[in-house]
Amino acid sequence: MTKNMKKRMIRVSIGALLFFIAVVTEKIQLIKSENLILGIFLVSYFIIGGDVVKRAVRNIGTGQIFDENFLMTIATVGAFLVSEYPEAVAVMLFYQVGELFQDYAVHRSRKSIAELMDIRPDYANLIQNGEVVQKDPSDVEIGQIILVRPGERIPLDGVLTKGSTSLDTSALTGESLPRDVMMGSEVLSGCVNLTGAIEIRTTKEFGDSTVAKILELVENASSRKAQSEDFITKFARFYTPVVVISAALLAILPPLLTGADWKDWMYRALTFLVISCPCALVISVPLSFFGGLGGAGRSGILIKGGNYLEALSQAKTIVFDKTGTLTKGRFAVTKIVPHEIDPAQLLEVAAYAEYYSNHPIALSIREAYGKKIEESRIAEATEEAGYGVRILLDGKVILAGNSKMMSRENIGFQKEPGAKTVIHVAQNGVYAGHIQIEDEIREDAAEGIARLKKAGIRRMVMLTGDRHVQAMETAAKLGITEVYSQLLPGDKVDKMEEILKSEENKGKVIFVGDGMNDAPVLARADIGAAMGGIGSDAAIEAADLVIMNDSVSKLSTAIRISSKTIRIVKQNIVFAIGIKVFVLLLAAIGYASMWAAVFADVGVAVIAIINAMRAIGKVKD
Repeated sequence: MTKNMKKRMIRVSIGALLFFIAVVTEKIQLIKSENLILGIFLVSYFIIGGDVVKRAVRNIGTGQIFDENFLMTIATVGAFLVSEYPEAVAVMLFYQVGELFQDYAVHRSRKSIAELMDIRPDYANLIQNGEVVQKDPSDVEIGQIILVRPGERIPLDGVLTKGSTSLDTSALTGESLPRDVMMGSEVLSGCVNLTGAIEIRTTKEFGDSTVAKILELVENASSRKAQSEDFITKFARFYTPVVVISAALLAILPPLLTGADWKDWMYRALTFLVISCPCALVISVPLSFFGGLGGAGRSGILIKGGNYLEALSQAKTIVFDKTGTLTKGRFAVTKIVPHEIDPAQLLEVAAYAEYYSNHPIALSIREAYGKKIEESRIAEATEEAGYGVRILLDGKVILAGNSKMMSRENIGFQKEPGAKTVIHVAQNGVYAGHIQIEDEIREDAAEGIARLKKAGIRRMVMLTGDRHVQAMETAAKLGITEVYSQLLPGDKVDKMEEILKSEENKGKVIFVGDGMNDAPVLARADIGAAMGGIGSDAAIEAADLVIMNDSVSKLSTAIRISSKTIRIVKQNIVFAIGIKVFVLLLAAIGYASMWAAVFADVGVAVIAIINAMRAIGKVKD
């Protein structure tokens, strides 16, 4: 609870105590003087609602007449004029109680956003000439070495050059389990170093780092309003003057036309004003979106505005990029098939053959081998473009390459069906076996797609530049039936246009990608989702939401948060308008008192605010 909230609570409590004393005194006639009782009511009124009256007067002076402060002031002052003292103070008291509920709810929402803002680093330990100097992160240049001690937050993106440790990534990804990193690992700013001291070579300036981009996204998220928020803002702008004019006509016309009691119709008009205050709508709808954005952030999903949060609930189609999104974007050895040779020996021979190559396939084989290469064992090495490599290892001629190399050398080999990349190996002209290499599918990709189907996604499409056979095999494993392969970046945009205009498209379209070449498609889709951990800066910039841990299953979490938030917004709109219209009609015909007005205004607002606070909580996956 903030300091201002505590002060307001103390003030309202004192005023409420005086109000209670005045009511009891009036009921048991302890004080005979009506003026003294009026004085106690007035004192409690100004202690409780003096700030409301002050704001109303100030706003009138600036031309902003028709707001909730004006409605509360004119209604309560009017109640005093018709001698309804308890009702006048009660209306202001319960209005302030509603404001306290609102402040608490906003404080909770802001706190959930503020937790994300805690990732801002205060300093960087720059290593210069063997000494450690504390610098502002924005003063550290690319390529410099920084020291991060246990318990400190990593200030800039970089590569680990010394040491190993576990990182708390929860501020970025929403995941509670730490991530182990070692020399050569990429690390992101905003993570907390848990165990050992590490040294990092920076790869980005602070302004371009992950933490800076997240802070920018969080700060700007609430500025993009959803359609529901815009509707409520416009609604309140026209609604309030109409209500004030209607109340004035209700107070004046019946007595003038029928000779009815002025006091009775004045009371009805004041009750009408209290009921009509649009607090429940004006407060609870933006609060619901704010809470939804905060809840998504705590789950490791950064949504760039309420408009995108609302659009997510209308999504029926998701289009995926393949490499780096559904797959890890890196090759790995998946199968070793020896031919009259030990599997370990086949892998060793292949690793030595690929020693001098920097191709991703060569790197994956050496990584699978995992042992130190003794360069002295290699006498000759020749790379043959389009075929493979030839080396002389321990006096043996080793060939490692594709099927074309085996055919050219007249070596009988085992063909492998499917979309896998295959490296065939031969020793002294004799086939030794082959190694299968694939771009690994993300561990949670299949589960994530299953969750998306449960979340209401009806159509899933894969766009990729890969060969058709590879694309179809990946899609089959994940349960995606609509695949478009061998696409250039421009082709992907054209295909996205077709999907957006197709008759099968019954809602909003989400595109999920990670690479620089995905940026145009991310920008063209109704909602662009980028993988934030490994995604390119261009993709993150073009996207409307960023998944910080690169998990496909987080998409279903984002959709569930969106659906929950929109459901809460609709509940509040229907509930608030329904109750108000009903009690307004009762007030117009004289069947609703000022106490009923208090419930219709403050009671409805409090219930709507409490309901809106549910958007802050995490959703079940």
